[in-house]
Amino acid sequence: MAKPERYWSKKSPEGATYDVIVIGSGMGGMTTASMLARLGQKVLVLEQHYVPGGFTHVFSRKGFTWDVGVHAIGEVTEHAMTGRVLSWLSQGELTWSSLGSTYEHFHFPDGMTIDFPDNPGQFRQNLIDAFPDEVDSIDAYLAMVRKVAHAMKSYYMARIMPSSVGVVAEKLFARQAQKYLTMTTKEVIDGITDNPRLRAVLCGQWGYYGSVPSKSSFAMQALVAKHFMWGGYYPDGGSAEIARTLLKTVADNGGWTRICADVEEILVEDGVAVGVRVNGEELRAPRIVSACGILSTVERLLPAPYNQAKWAQETKELDPAPAHLCLYLGFEGDIREGGASGANEWFYDTWDMETGDWLIDADAPVGESHCLYCSFPSLKDPRHDPGPDERHTGEVVTFVPYELFEKWEDSRWRKRGDEYDALKKRIHDAMLKQYFKKMPELEKYLVYSELSTPISTHWFCRPMRGSIYGLEPTPERFGNPALRPRSEVKNLFFSGCEVTTVGVMGAMMGGLLCAAAMEPRGVFNAVREAGA
Repeated sequence: MAKPERYWSKKSPEGATYDVIVIGSGMGGMTTASMLARLGQKVLVLEQHYVPGGFTHVFSRKGFTWDVGVHAIGEVTEHAMTGRVLSWLSQGELTWSSLGSTYEHFHFPDGMTIDFPDNPGQFRQNLIDAFPDEVDSIDAYLAMVRKVAHAMKSYYMARIMPSSVGVVAEKLFARQAQKYLTMTTKEVIDGITDNPRLRAVLCGQWGYYGSVPSKSSFAMQALVAKHFMWGGYYPDGGSAEIARTLLKTVADNGGWTRICADVEEILVEDGVAVGVRVNGEELRAPRIVSACGILSTVERLLPAPYNQAKWAQETKELDPAPAHLCLYLGFEGDIREGGASGANEWFYDTWDMETGDWLIDADAPVGESHCLYCSFPSLKDPRHDPGPDERHTGEVVTFVPYELFEKWEDSRWRKRGDEYDALKKRIHDAMLKQYFKKMPELEKYLVYSELSTPISTHWFCRPMRGSIYGLEPTPERFGNPALRPRSEVKNLFFSGCEVTTVGVMGAMMGGLLCAAAMEPRGVFNAVREAGA
């Protein structure tokens, strides 16, 4: 099989100049870059990793390939605005396949299971079948989800504006969205039903945004529910296709992507962002976009006195979302016979959704996680060729406190010492044992396994405190006026999930809003051309 074309390298084309520099090639950065490219801008994307894509990138071991952050994506078909825009940005090359009529199976204590299907009518019916005495509560919840989704349109428009104007616009035109953004999920769900099991089922997808009900903004919960109302999808060819297609658009329009390009500082002169310093080299452009996270930008890239400004200090007060563990599995054989499918499996050992992180004592035997999220990437991708050995992949995810691994934050990959390796091995073994208790028929197919920790995430993707979701989606986060595309530094813009909401498509929307803040007329015309 021929290797796919690459639209990136360690060096920029000699003598090239650019209209925009984008720091970070995650979903937000790639969306901003590809949109601006299609509007005629020459864009240079800088990625510190040796593989572009941020949390959409893939890695391989022993002939197996895994994604690191794309497990299920909603709203990517031609029926959704985001799907039509992505298709337009990728020039029609990025396509998706459904995970099936059921995209997720939930397993709760006492043997209760419930399926999340690919249409809202069946979802409602599944909830009613499980909770026949809660019809009014279920309908009230679904109505609130629709209300939040509708209200967010005005909120996004207001966020494009500078904070001096946008704060007023949000109060005038996005009051409904602000209401639900500043209420917790627990507040709202507790007001809908007093059935603890229904509460747990409704909040069961909290892992898609990494914040338990008492901390998360209800708007975030509602947006995730709405996002998957018509099912989950996976990119044809695997999640690496996202970077390949979007960065191709950048290259086709005179831009480029540099890998291993570690940005050390954003250059600011007389209050204006003018460039970046990369591995000691200065690169300049009329406009700079930071797509590596607003908190990360403030903490790591902005020079004094700009990183000490009031807005920057307020951003520093926000906490990152929890860190995670991921167990990467390689199988040989027909894992469908062992219970695997394209659908994701959630295994809860508790009805209490407030039990967030897996609390592990580094000096004691490792117990079991209260929640395992299981995915089979190879079964989602119609282009996957299992070969004669029927090679397939699996992933198992759960959350842990970053503090458990924090002392190795400055260590190098594969050189972290015996203590780290021993802790990682104990967690690996405990996770694998628990996984096979849940899906025992898969054990005979396993030929490879490897655990990634929050320090792995920190090393390769460099989010704050290993967080896969950026800033935790709390009411405080959404009340912060600085988290918008236009920064308080002239010609410096922000892109990605911290501009809008968490997740791959949240980052995509953050990238779109960033481009709209930079080129409003061009982006609105482009969205119209895309049929969105």
